[in-house]
Amino acid sequence: MKAALVGADGTLLYAARRATGRERGPEAVVETILAFAAELRAYGEEHFDTSAVAAGVAVPGIVDTENGIAVYASNLGWRDVPLRALLGERLGGVPVALGHDVRTGGLAEGRIGAGKGADRFLFVPLGTGIAGAIGIAGSIEEGAHGYAGEIGHIVVRPDGPDCGCGQRGCLETLASASAVTRAWAAACGDPAADAADCAKAVESGDPAAVRVWQDAVDALAAGLVTALTLLDPRVLIIGGGLAEAGETLFTPLRAAVEERVTFQKLPDIVPAALGDTAGCLGAGLLAWDLLSTEVSA
Repeated sequence: MKAALVGADGTLLYAARRATGRERGPEAVVETILAFAAELRAYGEEHFDTSAVAAGVAVPGIVDTENGIAVYASNLGWRDVPLRALLGERLGGVPVALGHDVRTGGLAEGRIGAGKGADRFLFVPLGTGIAGAIGIAGSIEEGAHGYAGEIGHIVVRPDGPDCGCGQRGCLETLASASAVTRAWAAACGDPAADAADCAKAVESGDPAAVRVWQDAVDALAAGLVTALTLLDPRVLIIGGGLAEAGETLFTPLRAAVEERVTFQKLPDIVPAALGDTAGCLGAGLLAWDLLSTEVSA
């Protein structure tokens, strides 16, 4: 878990981390979140002489942001947790916003990070899986049912690997950091090798690594061109572990996307700027947005 005190302009005032402890079960995780938030508020009162005026929390899985419910998260084991109400109660009644982790990180990247000033952007973190956040005029589009932006489940190779979602050849089975790790471990014969090792081998000119890397880049470009055909973003922000390879990723990726576009306008393809603080900053922005909504109402 990452937590922060965030100023009205998005400034990170204080940050802290704590183990999720998911092995203790979902109820214990929820209690840890509530206690962590209360401790953070107390820290602010002690060091900044003022109490937090709103709170934001971002969680993985399926999230009902309108009703403030963490509906389901397979990695945490919870179902239908009324997190907004629980946090509001623990924090003495301050307004609380609940968001989805990727969309919340995307909000921060779009508003104060790599997409700052862009009216339309797409944020795509490449990690264990691949997700997406669609930015429109300073907000994130959630979709009618909260599933908008699931670019990782665009099928790019119908004869490709099985995906946990039930389809075959989904983008995240081919171009996520996990997919590159699997492919490179198989190609080099070292089960401990990962995507970062593959990137280093690419940089040193290893032909097997270049093949694995290019295969992932080609799949990623195919998925991204589908997304930009639908969404026409001005900026395409790539984050997550795979983006840490820098130009080893971005140079061939920009070329592969450009090669595939026909009538579409090519967006700027840039690395994410906020790293793993994006979620905290985005949660803070959600909290401040709550207050500005209250004022305008």
